[in-house]
Amino acid sequence: MDREHLNLLVIFHYIVAGLALMGIGFLVLHYMVMGSVFNNPEMWKNAKDQPPPQLFAMFKWFYLFVGLLLIMAAVGNLLSGLYLRARKHRTFSIVVAALNCLQIPFGTVLGVFTIVVLVRESVCQLYEPETANES
Repeated sequence: MDREHLNLLVIFHYIVAGLALMGIGFLVLHYMVMGSVFNNPEMWKNAKDQPPPQLFAMFKWFYLFVGLLLIMAAVGNLLSGLYLRARKHRTFSIVVAALNCLQIPFGTVLGVFTIVVLVRESVCQLYEPETANES
């Protein structure tokens, strides 16, 4: 039963990594649309109040920050899925699961279930050969 749960967690970590990559695609698309809106003088010629030129520059930092978070989430979940499949680096998977809890709603569900499964004594025993080899 534990092996089945771990195999399901592997699949769901891959899915959340894929969702993070899709989020990066959406972020790039949003950046392109907002860039065309803010940098098109024709759009603002009849407006009384034009947006300050610094506004889109501030948005660029937001896009960069969110993009880095999404890349870290994708890489972390991908690695965690690989490690879960190989029954290695249990602590890393627990840390990724804790960070996933911040990604509402799918990451939260995955993070909680990952922590619940990985702290079981029977699952810890599946990882024990790793700790014996590392010492």
